[in-house]
Amino acid sequence: MASNGKAKQKEVADDHLEHSSSEEEEEEVDHTLPEASTPSTSSKKKKKKRSKAMKALNAIRGGGKDHIPQELVNVVLDKVKNEPGGSVPEADEATVRMALEQMKIKEVLQGTSGIGGKNKKDTGSHKFWGTQPVPQFGEEAPTGDGWIEPPKRREEFRQEPYPLPKDFEWFPIDLEDPAQLRELYELLSANYVEDDDASFRFQYSAEFLKWALQPPGYRKEWHVAVRVASNKKLVAFIAAVPIKLRVRDHMLNACEVNFICVHKKLRSKRLAPVLIKEVTRRCNLGGIFQALYTAGVVLPTPVATCRYYHRCLKINKLVNIRFVGVPQNMTLARMIRLNKVPERPRLLEPQHGLREMEDKDIPEVTALYEKFMKRFDTALQFTEEEARHHFLSGRGTGPSTKDSWKTPREGQVVWAYVVEDPKTHKITDFFSFYSLPSTVIDHPKHNLLNAAYLMYYATDVAFQDGAEQSGRLKKRLEELIGDALVIADQSNFDVFNALTLMDNCLFLQDLKFGGGDGMLNFYLFNWRTSPLAGIKAIGDVPAGRGIGVVML
Repeated sequence: MASNGKAKQKEVADDHLEHSSSEEEEEEVDHTLPEASTPSTSSKKKKKKRSKAMKALNAIRGGGKDHIPQELVNVVLDKVKNEPGGSVPEADEATVRMALEQMKIKEVLQGTSGIGGKNKKDTGSHKFWGTQPVPQFGEEAPTGDGWIEPPKRREEFRQEPYPLPKDFEWFPIDLEDPAQLRELYELLSANYVEDDDASFRFQYSAEFLKWALQPPGYRKEWHVAVRVASNKKLVAFIAAVPIKLRVRDHMLNACEVNFICVHKKLRSKRLAPVLIKEVTRRCNLGGIFQALYTAGVVLPTPVATCRYYHRCLKINKLVNIRFVGVPQNMTLARMIRLNKVPERPRLLEPQHGLREMEDKDIPEVTALYEKFMKRFDTALQFTEEEARHHFLSGRGTGPSTKDSWKTPREGQVVWAYVVEDPKTHKITDFFSFYSLPSTVIDHPKHNLLNAAYLMYYATDVAFQDGAEQSGRLKKRLEELIGDALVIADQSNFDVFNALTLMDNCLFLQDLKFGGGDGMLNFYLFNWRTSPLAGIKAIGDVPAGRGIGVVML
């Protein structure tokens, strides 16, 4: 289901990270972008392509340095055997290896394995990440948590920016400047995330970027951009924002790294590893030595893996744009009927107390969030100022009315609701979700896929004795997220997405979310900890409860 959702798009976006781990042969590119010339077709270039072809074919045959690595086979085999619903009996090492080799053959035939194509790399070569303070494939799981490289004094780090390839220069982008914000929006909209079939591409709005990249305490110098020196065109970007991250019993002053993007016509210029090293250098100079980041590709080494799930809302449109298909045993009319949601939120009735979150709620919401998130192995710590930013600063412009749930405001990015007990006026629950649409590429009728993503939620039912064993927690979460679906549907979202993190596994199936075809891997930079429960339970920690962080 949902073969072209965020999961698949994320894999392609994080292909930039994969590029950083492999040697690439440079191609001549006209840096006067966007009218960049196509690669030369001289005999020298043809010889290069033939050489690449031979290397790829040798890899498929199992020879050479690009053979399917055992570490990757182990990761895939582990994921297959631990899919929800039980293990797959026929999934053994030989089967997985054969499937991966067949995928490599398909990539060669489609021109995606470096034979004059998209220069995608297999996930087995990680030369760049092998030099970084991250857990490497094959290492034993740590018995205790701790840093990989010890903290250093500021003067021990490189003081000057890393050198860029010729014709490029670093640029301190200012998101308060509307012109520069527009430039960043245009770079990401045209180059950041596409699905494998080039059918969908993320469309981060200017309002979304300001909300995501300017939390309290953000540092302008951590918004790292690259321009072409001659014409000042913005061609690459990476960002880090400060976070207070708890990993099990350790509280870390860390950063969240996101939005790594290189212009499509410069993917062979090895800008990605330089971007990563430069944003790391700047964070180190700011006294930050740990980071959290995600990728759809398998890099050394995931601390957890979560699966994407999709709740279809506008079935006709989703089928029309081929986001989903109609199953063989299903008709379109029946599919629409089965996925229909109520027209009004159940908890909106006066006796239940659902309403839009307001500024006055922030102290109680922050306290409820903090208590609820202690139930997960990782979580962000929010001050009231940070909670106000995440839940309210992206609500757009316009008044708050009783019917605000029906119509989005101008520039709205975040939807946040609380449940206020009508008798005690105590905030007992809250939920939130955010908007991240995608451009529908080359479709005759639709140009935008409106997607909502589940963000943070909490309920005091979780603290009642026996709430989970009795099913009360599951029932309450179904009520809350069920109403979130109604609000998203009325706000004209086409699909509602979620991951197997937090308590999501309790309600995904009963609320008719369908499993997507992609995974999201979570990584910690310069920090070791044993694996966290994401798509599957680990020890006595249920699936999802290892991860309490929602990455944008």
